[in-house]
Amino acid sequence: MSILNQLASARERSDEVPNQLLAKTIAASDDKTAVQELVDNLANKNKDIQSDCIKVLYEIGAIQPQLIAGYVDTFVGLLTSRNNRLVWGAMTALGAVAAVETKTISKHVDVIIQATDKGSVITQDWGIRVLATLSAKDQTAAKKIAPFLTQFLQDCPAKDMPRHAESIFPALNSSNKKPILDVLENRLPDLKPPQTKRVNNLIKQIKN
Repeated sequence: MSILNQLASARERSDEVPNQLLAKTIAASDDKTAVQELVDNLANKNKDIQSDCIKVLYEIGAIQPQLIAGYVDTFVGLLTSRNNRLVWGAMTALGAVAAVETKTISKHVDVIIQATDKGSVITQDWGIRVLATLSAKDQTAAKKIAPFLTQFLQDCPAKDMPRHAESIFPALNSSNKKPILDVLENRLPDLKPPQTKRVNNLIKQIKN
């Protein structure tokens, strides 16, 4: 049976359960042929199929990153798509494999930064995680990423700042933590009490 027949849209389902179950089945069986079919249909003329395919792919990546790790270039290519579902889905997929495909993804830092800067909330959430992972594992990439992360944290809405700061935390070290720490401390007056508590906890961890 074609993988396409098992997608949520083919089953006339508006929920994601069929796609999630399909991802679990493919990951459990290490079905590389199914993964390739999903990747091929990211270019399907039917946008519902495109959406289902990217969903299944990043769900597979969350379970077994190596199964989709060979498609980094494909996911990066989708970051400039006009279909926002593909953009944030592709960034989510990159997030799933960033730790195992750091070297390959680092070649595309400029594209990832641009997509994160201009992207939707979900694209930004995953973009920051991807960039933080790259920065933590690739010192060359970190030189370009660190200034962006600092500026992004400075400019993002106050309500989003604690979440993004927590995502950036793994990338911090003795050589790059001061600019981030300065931003966190300077923005404390902008935050509500629950946000202040999260950021203060983070500040303590950074200083330790």
